[in-house]
Amino acid sequence: MTNVETVIDVKGLTKVYGDKTVVDHFDLKVPRGAVYGFLGPNGSGKTTTIRMVCGLLVPNDGAGTCLGFDVIKESAEIKKRVGYMTQKFSLWEDLTIRENLEFVARMYQMDNRNERVDETLKDLGLFARANQLAGSLSGGWKQRLALAACMMHEPELLLLDEPTAGVDPKARREFWDTIHDVADRGVTILVSTHYMDEAIQCDYIAYIAYGKKLIDAPSHELVDRVGLHTWRVEGKGLSALSKKLTGAKGVENVARFGTALHISGMDADALRQAISPYLNDETLSWQEKKPGLEEVFIHLMTGSEDNFK
Repeated sequence: MTNVETVIDVKGLTKVYGDKTVVDHFDLKVPRGAVYGFLGPNGSGKTTTIRMVCGLLVPNDGAGTCLGFDVIKESAEIKKRVGYMTQKFSLWEDLTIRENLEFVARMYQMDNRNERVDETLKDLGLFARANQLAGSLSGGWKQRLALAACMMHEPELLLLDEPTAGVDPKARREFWDTIHDVADRGVTILVSTHYMDEAIQCDYIAYIAYGKKLIDAPSHELVDRVGLHTWRVEGKGLSALSKKLTGAKGVENVARFGTALHISGMDADALRQAISPYLNDETLSWQEKKPGLEEVFIHLMTGSEDNFK
């Protein structure tokens, strides 16, 4: 991040509920205009982390700045500059698209409200549907309306909590095209997700499991930093092969991907030795491959301890 403005810089953020540490000493630096993905299973602490980073939730420990403001002492200033899109559609279904945006504009006490609403409708491709009731929209159009509502006050930071849950692939792709356009304008975007295909859309990825950050890195570097090795095998008897290889020396995880198994480990030589008895089996087709985000995530999760046990 050399010579790039850092807009989020927090250290040791911790959140405790009762006797459970939901987020455990989380550190993060985010450059301006980045799309930063928080990847992890449901209940891993992603949303809680994002809310603390942006001053929406007070941590039990830790400190830092967001958009140049102290996340604890100046949280009100941060909130003014943040747009937050929740996972569940939270606008008014018995109002039209335009009426929803007009209400949001009044809530933010915007000047030139009619012009701002019209600009937002055009920017997000909603103008032709402006008089349609929000409750009659498909998931993809509701998502677009929700994004429009949280962008109206021109935030510097955008928070997206599981933004494409339940949305079809075409709408998901269109949504991400819009998000990258927004980032190109200098808006910093934090995304909470458990979808691998969403994570690869991000410039940076932080893996979170059970309240702890396992790793964070630029998305194009993350796989290489972990150092995992993977073989892909297709053919007959994969269920039996999976049982034989699971727990074998050199094999850290065996995962089913459609019609294939992916066998992974940290030691390339030990992994090859583990699979060597099966490499000449004519009913199997083997290929060494670069691991993907999902293999890396499975590997990282294997060594994580559930903080709610």
